[in-house]
Amino acid sequence: MCGPQENRGSLPLAIAGHHKANSPPAPLPKVALPGGEQKSPKCDSGAFEAISVRDAFMSPAPSPRAGRVSSEAQWPLRPHCGRTQPRDRSPRAATAPHGRGQPLTAGDSPPRPPCGKRKRRSDCCEFRRSAMGVRGLQGFVASVCPDACQTVDLREMAEKHRIDHPDSPPVIVVDAMSCVRRWYTPESWVCGGQWREYLAILEDFINAFMAAGIKLVFYFDGVVEEKKRDEWIKRRMKNTQEIARLFQFVKTHRKQPGREMFVLPSALPTFTRYALKSLGQKTVCTLQEADFEVAAYGLQHNCIGILGQDSDYLIYNTCPYFSIENLRLDKLVTVMYSREVLCRVLGISLTHLPLFACLLGNDIVPESMLEGFWHKCLTTSPRRNNSYNRRTNILLSVANYISKIPCSYSSLKHLEEILPLGSDKTLLCRGVNSYLLPGQQSPWIPPNVTNCQMLSLQQQSALCQDKEIFQLAKEQHIQSENYLVFNILSHGETECSNSLEDDYDTEIPGQALIYRPARQHIYSLLLESGKGGTPNLKTLWFAKGPDVEKQRYRTFLACFNLQGEMEELQALEAPVAGFCCLLAYLMMQVSSLSLEDLNAFLALILCLKGKSAAQLTSLQLAQVDSRAVHLGAVLIRGLTTLLLANSACGFPFRMDDLMPWAVFDGKLFQEKYQQSHRSCSVEELLEGNESLYTPFQNLKSLICKVCKTKNRTIQSRPRGNGFNTGREQRDFNPRLQQPHRSHFVSPYHNQMRGFTQRHLQSQGRESGHPHRRRYPLPPQ
Repeated sequence: MCGPQENRGSLPLAIAGHHKANSPPAPLPKVALPGGEQKSPKCDSGAFEAISVRDAFMSPAPSPRAGRVSSEAQWPLRPHCGRTQPRDRSPRAATAPHGRGQPLTAGDSPPRPPCGKRKRRSDCCEFRRSAMGVRGLQGFVASVCPDACQTVDLREMAEKHRIDHPDSPPVIVVDAMSCVRRWYTPESWVCGGQWREYLAILEDFINAFMAAGIKLVFYFDGVVEEKKRDEWIKRRMKNTQEIARLFQFVKTHRKQPGREMFVLPSALPTFTRYALKSLGQKTVCTLQEADFEVAAYGLQHNCIGILGQDSDYLIYNTCPYFSIENLRLDKLVTVMYSREVLCRVLGISLTHLPLFACLLGNDIVPESMLEGFWHKCLTTSPRRNNSYNRRTNILLSVANYISKIPCSYSSLKHLEEILPLGSDKTLLCRGVNSYLLPGQQSPWIPPNVTNCQMLSLQQQSALCQDKEIFQLAKEQHIQSENYLVFNILSHGETECSNSLEDDYDTEIPGQALIYRPARQHIYSLLLESGKGGTPNLKTLWFAKGPDVEKQRYRTFLACFNLQGEMEELQALEAPVAGFCCLLAYLMMQVSSLSLEDLNAFLALILCLKGKSAAQLTSLQLAQVDSRAVHLGAVLIRGLTTLLLANSACGFPFRMDDLMPWAVFDGKLFQEKYQQSHRSCSVEELLEGNESLYTPFQNLKSLICKVCKTKNRTIQSRPRGNGFNTGREQRDFNPRLQQPHRSHFVSPYHNQMRGFTQRHLQSQGRESGHPHRRRYPLPPQ
């Protein structure tokens, strides 16, 4: 078992905290965050990266640039090095391939040798769920059981429900994670997201159901469960390869690829939760993976159906399952998948479906253990058909086998004995049990066996021992009000999925590294409440009054080392103030960002205010710049860091003020970026709107002044129309890459003992604006 000071790969993420002089750091958890593929990693591009909450309770070592091996990794790196720890309050770690593909483990403490494989936990996945039911079952239903695909009119079903149940409105429970790809339909997606267009699309979706009198309840994954971690990693690695191909296309053709290369804008599911809440919808963030809770909610609340695209809903004995892929929103017509017809074609009963799913391979029973069993079924089954592919024949043959055995626990035990399940002979029992919803029983399982899904929730132990704090964090998590706080307080682990980051851009660190100092501060705030000068969470979360409001705001700014700018930031409108916090932090953290980049970001926030979704939709780009794509994704990930800080500090901002549709548009940023780097005038950059000139200069002056106090001089570096051609990929050598250097210093100096601020050498003249007078921005 590895100790708290783990070995590290090239991109550790640390969680900040404090440790008192002459005393060992308290045991703290470790956190997982995605990384990338094997050749040239950047943290947020692929699998997941490990983070140690303990890291910043110690003196941080120099931070390596994304994807480059530095002094922090002096041994051969091994994929999927992780931790195995008892489920208690001792330190937890989770490690995996590093952001750009290098395996990563957590820590900013002195290196130690790698250790063996460990379990992992996390929060929300951003690209797609780690597994989508039984492989091949959805296609099998469509091709072999067309009668199980029944076209239904949701309006008619809602009307029938009202007649049969006059006291309860018709409700559809939505598996949101399997719907986000269908919801994101704006033409532009590569530039960072068309957020106002997307918000309008979600509103149209909701209105279509409201017009039919149908209430929607949206469920989002709150965790990626440990049993599904390896599959989740594989999917993230695959996404990283897709992203690398995408950037090569953009560099070559200077345009967005076709829909066949579509990748969700960064953090889309995260912001979708808040978008739906802002539109008045009931939105639930789960305490386990969503499919179980969706199926349970649908059954317990007599919903007319589940809307999603996950074949596990064919296995659960719950309400009807509707297809999001086949939904015609204008007519509210879709396909309903019938479990009864599927069972009739397979020659089995509904009771057999959980065992059927397990014997085909699912999240609990690996397919690799079943190959011999499948071969036996194929050779003895009379239902084998040479016109079908192998997977279809396996489904038919396994169903034939199940139909001939007694439906009893003894039959299940016999199967567990003959299958090569390794040391854990209870896999089948646990697998079948995982499909049983609250109150359900199965002849395959003894009645005294506790449902494993419910048991896993009951057995969870929290890091946070303050029941009042923990209960509020849990309630806010379920209601989609806070962001990641519950995951940190309960397990000390969290994750982040892929972002559109260019593996071969050597000038921009991985977003995980960029935002690590801010996260370190936030983790310290959450896990060391009231110690060593850290603000007390009970005061921040429960107290009232103007002094507490100021403390919340000051504590939020301290997460980004901006507490000295409180007066000037408070004078700004809330969305602009939040955006400027993020922009100032980025300019301090990323030394390659130039005055042209700063001008583009400021022109974006100022020009966006007066534009409607329709105006942004009509905006056309002559070409797409790959570096602007990358910067857009980094900024969007930064907004999630603002959400985390806001949640931890007791909400000094309204969450709506920190949403991307308030401050960002992908196409508009591309336009401003390209104009700025062509050295266009301020007048052209601000679209001739004279009322924006003074706010532009004052925001620029504020950010330059902040950077100057941290010895960060922002240089002019216009790139003209020059685009990356891909030569960087041929010349790229990770061994020559210098470490990323942070300008962040925690205000809790006693907590960051030994952390020395690293200054960039000032070159050339200071380009900031010296005047400090503040001007209010024009009203919206």
